[in-house]
Amino acid sequence: MNWKEIPLTKKIYLFELDDVLYAKQDYLLQIYYLFAQFVDFSESTDIATDLVKYMREIFLEKGEREVFEHTQASFKFTTNYQENFDRLMVNGQLPLKLLLYTEIKLLFASIIENGGQIAILTKGNPALQLNKLKHIDWQGFDTSIKVYFVDELHFRNLEPFTYIASENNLDTSDLCFIDSKLS
Repeated sequence: MNWKEIPLTKKIYLFELDDVLYAKQDYLLQIYYLFAQFVDFSESTDIATDLVKYMREIFLEKGEREVFEHTQASFKFTTNYQENFDRLMVNGQLPLKLLLYTEIKLLFASIIENGGQIAILTKGNPALQLNKLKHIDWQGFDTSIKVYFVDELHFRNLEPFTYIASENNLDTSDLCFIDSKLS
């Protein structure tokens, strides 16, 4: 990401989570690990290592939406595991913290040094995104971060940028949104 092009004159910097603050695959691979351990235990088998390896390969080749279906078909376990997989995706307790990119930590420090505020504006299932947030190793940057969920705001018929600006007595021009499209 080209962080040098981000103006440090804004008042609030809104960040998406996945592939902006940390590598999304770090979250997914830990969920795949947890799921593999669950299947291994439930089936009384010794396939966890192969299962994780396979899930990772499918993720890298076909994307995260294809992982469960291909894994279930290849390892021939029942579709009853879909509920467990989905539950782990949203509520899984990760064995390792998600690490902020070094560039993000530097950007956070610069924003704070220049008097700006940091906030999260994230799309997707709020429960899933909240689970990701609680597993990030914030290194102290989370003390004053406010979190906004795009889906929740849309549900309430609120335009996210207008709402956030209004809530903070700012103009939308005082906001800077940083997502994975920044390059």
